Amino acid sequence: MKADAVRGHLDGLLLAVLEPGPLHGYAIIAAVQQRSGGALELRTGTIYPALNRMERLGLLSSSWQATGERRRRCYELTDAGRRNLADARTAWSEFTTAIGAVLNPAGPAGAAL
Repeated sequence: MKADAVRGHLDGLLLAVLEPGPLHGYAIIAAVQQRSGGALELRTGTIYPALNRMERLGLLSSSWQATGERRRRCYELTDAGRRNLADARTAWSEFTTAIGAVLNPAGPAGAAL
């Protein structure tokens, strides 16, 4: 799938994979890829700026967690992030309904509107 297909929807995708609980960056990438059946492959250079921006906006919070000798920054939704995710889901539903109505019109082929 083209990278442009994700543009404008990245925040919603990241919020959705964080909904069940905190994840670190690579786990977020893996979750998006797994949920999309491999169709979406995000790069670290794409998600980290988005995660940092969403944290500045108050949609996410983060904390450092130790994993053996390594430390990872884990991100989780805030209440504002949960509200933003609900809004993103509503907007996505409205968008896909409108596009679907144009691409797959109901009624007999060739019928005048």
